[in-house]
Amino acid sequence: MTLLLAVAAATAAFAVPRRASRSAAPGRDLTPLRDADRYADQVAAAAALAAETALRRRLAWESAQEEVDEAWAAFDRADQVARRCTAAAAFPVLRQRRTRAEIADRTRFLHRSALAACRHKELSIGQLNEVLAHRDGWNPRKHPVAQETALRGAVREHRFAAYRAATERERAAWTEAEKAAAALRSLRAEAVAARLRAGRDVRSQDAPRRAGQWSPAEPVARPAATLAVH
Repeated sequence: MTLLLAVAAATAAFAVPRRASRSAAPGRDLTPLRDADRYADQVAAAAALAAETALRRRLAWESAQEEVDEAWAAFDRADQVARRCTAAAAFPVLRQRRTRAEIADRTRFLHRSALAACRHKELSIGQLNEVLAHRDGWNPRKHPVAQETALRGAVREHRFAAYRAATERERAAWTEAEKAAAALRSLRAEAVAARLRAGRDVRSQDAPRRAGQWSPAEPVARPAATLAVH
């Protein structure tokens, strides 16, 4: 009977599952593991914020691209109108003595045309001031056809300057988007390394989240560089 009791006790002892976790070992310092967990959470939160920033920079760059396209379209329309006016002004105008009333009418025509163009953002404030002050070659005594041709040329210059400015903004937005994408890649790699150090499973934890986000390595088409117009 004693022998049977001893065998039963030994069998029961081996049947009970043993906890081999080192974290449960008495006297073991758990501070490094807890610090690793805390650091992994912090890096994961920073990566999430970096993903939002990268997305905002990406959208800002796409908006800048649209502005470049719109600015180029506006310049192209202004260029076509200026070319037509230049072609029409090639025909000679009959020279005759101008009266004071006619000069006053031509001056009013020039001022009204320049103000209307400025209201439609076809001329800058600086250009408008030059027209109203009759500086930089603006002569109110000229024929209205010549005045309109000069105005269309000034509008073309303003549109091209706006296109150049939009191109510079697009380049700056592209640079910021690239910086944000690089920061995001770095933080994601560090987050994976931190989870590994903390003993977490990283095989599929963030796959659904990352699948719906923009990949910084995704190839994108950049607009053409600033074109020289002759």
